[in-house]
Amino acid sequence: MDAVPGREQRSLFGEILDWMLAPLLLLWPMSLGLTWMVAQGIANRPYDRELANEVRALAQQAAVHAAAPGLAPARRRAEIEQLAALLTRQDDEDLNWYQVLGTRGELLAGAAALRLPADDAATAPGVQLRDDVIDHEPVRVASLWLPETAAPSASASAGAAAPSRALVQVAETLGKRSRLATEIIKGLILPQFAILPLAVLLVWFALARGIRPLAELQQRIRRRESTDLSAIAEGDVPEEVAPLVRAINDLLRRLDQGTAAQRHFLADAAHQLKTPLAGLRMQAELAARAIDGGRSDPAAVRHSLHQIAHSTQRASHMVNQLLSMARAEDAGQALRHQTVDLAAITRDVVRDFVPRALARRIDLGYDGPDPSPATQLQAEPVLLGELVRNLIDNALQYTPAGGTVTARVRAGADGGGGALLQVEDSGPGIPVAEREAVFRPFYRLPDTAVEGSGLGLAIVREVAERHGATLSLEDARPAGTQAPAGARFSVRFAPAAAADLTTA
Repeated sequence: MDAVPGREQRSLFGEILDWMLAPLLLLWPMSLGLTWMVAQGIANRPYDRELANEVRALAQQAAVHAAAPGLAPARRRAEIEQLAALLTRQDDEDLNWYQVLGTRGELLAGAAALRLPADDAATAPGVQLRDDVIDHEPVRVASLWLPETAAPSASASAGAAAPSRALVQVAETLGKRSRLATEIIKGLILPQFAILPLAVLLVWFALARGIRPLAELQQRIRRRESTDLSAIAEGDVPEEVAPLVRAINDLLRRLDQGTAAQRHFLADAAHQLKTPLAGLRMQAELAARAIDGGRSDPAAVRHSLHQIAHSTQRASHMVNQLLSMARAEDAGQALRHQTVDLAAITRDVVRDFVPRALARRIDLGYDGPDPSPATQLQAEPVLLGELVRNLIDNALQYTPAGGTVTARVRAGADGGGGALLQVEDSGPGIPVAEREAVFRPFYRLPDTAVEGSGLGLAIVREVAERHGATLSLEDARPAGTQAPAGARFSVRFAPAAAADLTTA
C-alpha cells in the first residue's frame, strides 16, 4: 500500500531507538545532579567530623580555664588562644576562625566576626553545624553551648544567681571540601562519558539484531512468486511478529480462495458460453453452405437464422448474468446505496415479465401494499432489481404452463419492522438435498430440461448478503397435497440491515 501523500513514513527502528534513548538521555542529567549532591555530602562528612572535634576540644579547654578561679583573664585568654591556634592551624587551602564567648556574651577569645547561632540552636544538645558567610566567604561553622553555670549577675540581688551559658564556635572556609567533592565527581562522572556512548552503541546493535527477523521475513516474501499464496511458516518468526504473520496467512488464504473461485467461475463461464457460441457458428456455417451450394431453401435458411437468433439471445443472456454477478460481488457497489422502495421495484419487475408469462400461459401476479415509507430500504437499486428479476425469472422457467407465480411484499414482517420479499411458484419444487447447491454459480438441477445459465440464484444470494438480508427456500405447498410442491424464496430485510449495507 502506498504511503499517504504529505505524511512522512515512520521507521519502527528509529521509533524504538528514540523511546529507548530519550529516557536514558533525560535521566543522565538527573544522575549528574544526584551525583553532585551525593559527592557534596560525602566530602562534608569527614571535615564536619574534624570540625566538631575541634570545637569540643576548645570547649573543654575553655571550661577548664573557666573553672580555675585564680587564673587571671589575660592568662586565660592567652592559653585559650594558644590551644585554638594548635587546633585550628591555618593551611594553604582554607582559613579558620574560632570564637569563645563568656556567660554574659562577652568575647573571651577569637574573632568577633562569627555570628551567633539561631535561637533554637541554644537548646539543642551537642555540636551544631551550619553554613555561614564571613567577609563574603562561605564558611562551615561548628558551635557548642557549654553547660549552664551559676555566675554573678549585675542585676541580681544579693544571694541570688542567674543561670547562663558560654559559647564556643569554630569556622573554616570550604576549599578542601570543594576539592574533595570535585575529585569524587570526576571519579564518578568521567566513566559515564565513556559508558554512555557505549550504551547507545549497544542499544543500536541490540535493536538492529532484534529486528533482523523482520528483514529476513521481508526478503522471504519478496522472493515469492506472484502466484504463490501458500501460508508463511510461523516457526522461525519472533513471537511478537507471529500475530502479524497469522493475519497475513489468513489474508493469503482468503485471496487463494477468492482466486480459486474466480478461476472456477471463469472456467464455468467459458464452458457455458461455448455451447451457444458453438450453435451460433454451426447454424451460420449451415446457412452459408446452403447458399454457396445453390440449395438455398428459404425455410432452411429461416430456420438457421432463427437458431442463430436463439443462440445469440442465450449468449447475450449469459453475458448479462455474468455482468450482474460481477456487479453483485463488487464491494464498492454497496457504497452507492440510496433510498428505494421494495414494493415499487417488485411491481415494475412483475410488469416487465407479464408478456413472457402470458406467452407461457402462466398466471403472474403481485401481492403486496402500494409503495410507502414502510417498504423503503437503503439499497443499491440496480442490485435490488436484479435480485427480484432473477427470482421471478427462475420461477417462470420452472413453472409449467397453466401454473402460477406470485411476487409478494410484506412490510413489518414477523413484527420485526423489516421488509419481506417472497416469490412463490407452482412448479415441481426443489428437493431438500439440493436447496443449498442451487445457490452455487452454474449449478443446474439434475435431469432438468430447462435452459438457463445457472447464475440467477447465485446472484440472488450475493445481492441478499450485500444488503444484510437473509435468504431462505422452502416448499410452497403443504406436504401431502396433490398439487406440486412448488418453491417459495423468502428474502427478509432486517430493520438494522434496511438502513446500512454490509461491505464485507
